[in-house]
Amino acid sequence: MSDNKKGFITRSLHTSFPKPDAYNALHMPVYDGVAYEFESAEEIADTFAGKKFAHAYSRTSNPTVEYFERKMQAVTDARSVIALSSGMAAISNVLISLVERGGNVVASNQLFGHSYALLKQTLPALGIEVRFVEMTNMEAVQKATDEQTRVYFFETITNPQLEIVDLSQLSSLAKANGVAVVCDSTITPPYVFRSNEFGVDVEVMSTTKFISGGAAAFGGVVIDNGTFDYASLPALKTWANQFGQGALVARIRKEVFRHLGGAMTAHTAHFMNMGLDIMPLRVDRCVENCLQLAAFFEAHKRIVACNYPGVEGTKGYELAQLQFSGKPGAVMTFDLESKEACYQLYNRLKVMRRATNLNDNKTLIIHPESTIYAEFSEQEKREMDVRPTMMRLSVGIEDIEDLIGDFTQAL
Repeated sequence: MSDNKKGFITRSLHTSFPKPDAYNALHMPVYDGVAYEFESAEEIADTFAGKKFAHAYSRTSNPTVEYFERKMQAVTDARSVIALSSGMAAISNVLISLVERGGNVVASNQLFGHSYALLKQTLPALGIEVRFVEMTNMEAVQKATDEQTRVYFFETITNPQLEIVDLSQLSSLAKANGVAVVCDSTITPPYVFRSNEFGVDVEVMSTTKFISGGAAAFGGVVIDNGTFDYASLPALKTWANQFGQGALVARIRKEVFRHLGGAMTAHTAHFMNMGLDIMPLRVDRCVENCLQLAAFFEAHKRIVACNYPGVEGTKGYELAQLQFSGKPGAVMTFDLESKEACYQLYNRLKVMRRATNLNDNKTLIIHPESTIYAEFSEQEKREMDVRPTMMRLSVGIEDIEDLIGDFTQAL
C-alpha cells in the first residue's frame, strides 16, 4: 500500500526518520544541540549556499524539528512544511514573505484578536495595506481586490464567530485575480480538513492547539501546497527563480524567520511529534462532546442562543459537512441574557477552566468581549460580532456527564 493511501494515524506514526537512529529508537530523540559539524569545507560551503540541505545551526533547522515537519508533510500531502515558534509567527512570516511594501492583503473582518491586531497595526507600519471585508461575501472580496492584492487571508472557521467561508467560491475568485489563498486552519486540523483539495495555497496553524497533545507546548506551522506561481509575486520573484515552487518556504527559512528569530525548539517539536500521533482520537472525542453539549444548550431555558456548525440546521452546517468531514473543530459559543449572567455562570463553574486557549484536553471557557478583545473599541467589537452576552467554549475530552453536570449546577 502506498503511503498516501494509508490512514492519518498510520502515516503519522510511521513517518521515517530523516536519518537512521544510531540506537534504533522508536521515537525521534530530542536533539538539543545548537551547532553541527561538517566533514569537509565543501560540504559546509554547499549547505550555506543552499545547494544541499543539512543542519548547521538550530535557529534555522534542527533534526527533531525537521522530523515534525516531515510528519506534517506526510499527513497533509503538502509540498513543504516549516515549523515555527508559534501560530502568530507562522502568520506573520507568511504575510511578510508574500507581500511587498505597497502590496495589499484582503482579509476577513472576523479574526482572532491578535491576528486582527497584526493586520490592523503591524503590517500597515511595514507599508502593507490590509483591507478587511466579510469573506463570505464574494462581491465584497472582489470589490476590495485590485492589481496590488497579493493574498486573501481568513480563518477556516472564525474564532469566536464560527463563520465558514465557501472555499470553492473563494479559490475560484483568487485564481481569476492571481491572488494567493492563505488560511488559518487552527480550528480545523488536517485530520478533518484537506486544504489542498479546496484550493488553498498556503495553510497556517497554531500547533499549540490540537497538535501539541493537550496544550503541552506552543508552536506553529506553515503548510505550502505548492499550487501557487510565486514568480508572479514581486516579493518572491527572485526567490522563485532559484527555488521554484519552494520559494515561499525558502524565503521564510533563509531570511524572514532566520532574521526575526521564530524558530521552534527541539523540545517543542518532541511534544508536537507525540501529540500528532493521537490527535484524531482527541478530535473525535471533542466533536462528540460538542454535539451533546449543543443538544443540552438547545433544551435549556437560560441559554438564549447556541452556535456550533456541526449541528444540523446551524448556519454553516452544509459547508462544515463538505469541507471539514462533518467535524468542524471543538469550539462553540452560547449566549446568555446579559454580560452579568455570563460572569455569574463563569464564576460558578467547577469542572471547566476559566482560561484562554483552544483544543486543550481540558474544557476551557472564556468571555471574549472582556478578554481577548478587551483592547478593541466598541465599534471594532461590533464589526467583528463580538457580543457582551457571548461565551466561548473550547470543548475537551472529559466525560460528557461531568461537563453537562457542571453546566446544570452553574446555570
